[in-house]
Amino acid sequence: MQRAVLAGCGAMAEGWIKAIQGSVELSESVKIVGLVDLDLDRAKTVADGHGLAGAIIGSDLSDVIGQTDATVVFDVVVPAARFDVAGQALAAGCHVLSEKPMATSMDDARALIDTAARAGRLHSIVQNRRYIPGVRRLRRLVQDGTIGDLTSVHCDFFIGAHFGGFREDMDHVLLLDMAIHTFDAGRFILGGQPQNVYCVEQNPKGSWYRDGAAANAIFGFDEGRVLTYRGSWCAEGANTSWESSWRLVGTKGTALWDGHDMFSVGVVTGENGFLREIAQVDMPDAPDASKTSGHASVIADFLKAVETGQAPETISTDNIYSLAMVLGAIESAETGQRVDINIKE
Repeated sequence: MQRAVLAGCGAMAEGWIKAIQGSVELSESVKIVGLVDLDLDRAKTVADGHGLAGAIIGSDLSDVIGQTDATVVFDVVVPAARFDVAGQALAAGCHVLSEKPMATSMDDARALIDTAARAGRLHSIVQNRRYIPGVRRLRRLVQDGTIGDLTSVHCDFFIGAHFGGFREDMDHVLLLDMAIHTFDAGRFILGGQPQNVYCVEQNPKGSWYRDGAAANAIFGFDEGRVLTYRGSWCAEGANTSWESSWRLVGTKGTALWDGHDMFSVGVVTGENGFLREIAQVDMPDAPDASKTSGHASVIADFLKAVETGQAPETISTDNIYSLAMVLGAIESAETGQRVDINIKE
């Protein structure tokens, strides 16, 4: 069983704990032995509320790792602290699973990848949306060739989200805090890496955010394929799913998913002429649909990788491309230019 320290005891951390405690598989694979937070009272409240009375609590990550002999660190700190926390945990010999985004800059992301490589430890990122059954089903549909060769993916995200708090004062709030989920899922479905992006960002009239509550982005992929994103966090009256609404276009047909339970796949049949029949095709089931989804699946995949040495699906060497999509979109929005995406610069 892996011994884990949870770094950061805010609201998101409680979601991680619930995912672990709610899964028999995870409860038998990992034990939370330490909690780290600058606010010790908050850490104690989390421990008491989730039956973690035996966990070591402290504000110094290295000290808690040493006291607990931890093998794993779950990094749920705010993005500004991620580089220091993840880097410190990797250097201490722990495998690290971090919240998104993996870093706040490409330089920091590359440095964390180098640190993990030097330490011989795994560094992975929680991208829980790609473990949702609907996203897995779309990925399988593309792999099976059901709609032919995939040429484009189109995503709509429109939600009037009244969070209050820090988000309302963020720069580029939609792109930085939410869009990475859709970008990463789209990249997963396409099965490729982004090459360039053009993005227009707005803070529409009536927005209760200070900056960047809406964005439209076009990502170029290999073989002329594109991923388009239309999003707003201040669109009232007709919300999409939190998972976005999807249209996949292939050489033989189109697949639709509303982000909830509605799937539709239409494939053109017939030989020549202008009139062709649109045949409705069954959507394939999601792989392992009966197993956990979301956070629990990401954590399970990470822990399996720690045990086997195989790379987890959301390892940082791959997830850096999703971060590059976000940062590239922001650069494009700020400059008004199409931006090439190159993670090695």
